[in-house]
Amino acid sequence: MIAITVPTTKISFSINSAMSSFSVRCLAPPSSSNSLPFRPKTWLSATPAVAPVAAEVDTARLESRVEERNGYWVLKEEYRGGINPQEKVKLGKEPMKLFMEGGIEELAKMPFEEIDKAKITKDDIDVRLKWLGLFHRRKHHYGRFMMRLKLPNGVTTSEQTQYLASVIRKYGKDGCADVTTRQNWQIRGVVLPDVPEILKGLTEVGLTSLQSGMDNVRNPVGNPLAGIDPHEIVDTRPYTNLLSQFITANSLGNPNFTNLPRKWNVCVVGSHDLYEHPHINDLAYMPANKDGRFGFNLLVGGFFSPKRCAEAIPLDAWVSADDVIPVCKAVLEAYRDLGFRGNRQKTRMMWLIDELGIEVFRSEVEKRMPQKQLERASLEDLVKKQWERRDYLGVNPQKQEGLSYVGLHIPVGRVQADDMDELARLAYVYGTGELRLTVEQNIIIPNVNNSKLDDMLHEPLLTDKFSPEPSLLMKTLVACTGNQFCGQAIIETKARALKVTEEVERQVAMTRPVRMHWTGCPNTCGQVQVADIGFMGCMTRDENGKACEGVDIFLGGRIGSDSHLGDVYKKSVPCKNLVPIVVDILVKQFGAVPRNRVEGEN
Repeated sequence: MIAITVPTTKISFSINSAMSSFSVRCLAPPSSSNSLPFRPKTWLSATPAVAPVAAEVDTARLESRVEERNGYWVLKEEYRGGINPQEKVKLGKEPMKLFMEGGIEELAKMPFEEIDKAKITKDDIDVRLKWLGLFHRRKHHYGRFMMRLKLPNGVTTSEQTQYLASVIRKYGKDGCADVTTRQNWQIRGVVLPDVPEILKGLTEVGLTSLQSGMDNVRNPVGNPLAGIDPHEIVDTRPYTNLLSQFITANSLGNPNFTNLPRKWNVCVVGSHDLYEHPHINDLAYMPANKDGRFGFNLLVGGFFSPKRCAEAIPLDAWVSADDVIPVCKAVLEAYRDLGFRGNRQKTRMMWLIDELGIEVFRSEVEKRMPQKQLERASLEDLVKKQWERRDYLGVNPQKQEGLSYVGLHIPVGRVQADDMDELARLAYVYGTGELRLTVEQNIIIPNVNNSKLDDMLHEPLLTDKFSPEPSLLMKTLVACTGNQFCGQAIIETKARALKVTEEVERQVAMTRPVRMHWTGCPNTCGQVQVADIGFMGCMTRDENGKACEGVDIFLGGRIGSDSHLGDVYKKSVPCKNLVPIVVDILVKQFGAVPRNRVEGEN
């Protein structure tokens, strides 16, 4: 095990509220020295990126539906009619007590058979443990859990990576890890008796899994090239770190924001490339100057769900860099206090914005700001509208002279324990012991001295498995967990995505990258709506009428300054029939050239 010390810096902030006033410790920007060893047209409804307007809102509707009791926020008695089952589980027992009051210690000692006999403990393992980042895989992996980490900005260290490798290694074939589409790690195979010790180990290496599932704020996403990009607008790491520490009260648990109506995503944009995908976040900070001050314009409400997808819309608000946390707090409080808690498919924040209208929603945010004021959006947007999104894979020069970052392709984000150990070693030997995860499920190793590049590129892991120079179709391939581990997934995704792509590449030559995303079910964790070509799992019937795994195909999703969601192209396609259809799409719409023609011309 490599011994690595991670420097921290203390960032203090105070919010004028009786609920929140504390200091947090955030990771400092890494040293460069080696001192660190659709809008779909059929089944899916989508909201266009324009502000919804409500004609009138009853003042009674603006009364808070939650109240604080004994340190936790709960739904008021008068609003408990017609709530969804998940809300009932929260009312039955506060989920954060499993962490904040040591409930996990007792639960971990109980046999699974005993746990399943009582509804309260069964709900603990199937629902409430998600507040600790633990997801029971009852359907396909009974008794085992996926654990989701918090990893703001996707920045991690060799030491942390090695620790996670040590956790999954003990679970043999059941243990593995995935890089997720929210720039963090998920580890698999975890068993309940081990959880208290794992949580302790996470704390020792500066990690947490707290508040990473269910009705909580997800991992704050930022520019994967933060601090090293010659063209960056702002280093997003201080902001994403601060957001993560605020949301979790410095990894101690923050019950102010653990009873949201549904999950909630946040990102801070740091470059013209929009690697952070701001249009699909509930709150996105867009860099903008105003009257000589640096700050952010705000987008709100972007989300995916099985029945609806919506792009984020402008809040018509600008905040200074000093108000990043206060405005996050205000938006979360407005959503927590007023959000609908009935039909689970209508509880994301955009539904509240639709109901109130953007101006009323904005006023609710404004009155929760420390000074009860919120400036209008700035016209000095710093993100260039005309910008060709850059490829971060391969060797690229940093703004620090003599250093480069190396982007590695991790096929559909899946890694094993030995892979993680080797990645940690490479980051330590050739860089500064730091790794960056990306929303495309890849990994960047920054701060590589140019004199070491040749040796690094000849390492077996890079030549045999995690190539810096993958093929044009492989480099942007994304796939969710699929039904290998996830009980909600309808089809297998990761292995199939690789197999279909390999077969397609044998038939056509590409002239440019085409982003293909796979998701196992309509929950769309694989984000098919932002892909050039997306595949959403379904069950269908083949030519003989036999039930089989299939996909709905989406086309036309865009990312970057002209982002928009894709449309349904073809529904219920059997997976076994996919290759010729994908080949046809690539040739007709993306300029691919059939291989037989290429060979004939030679």
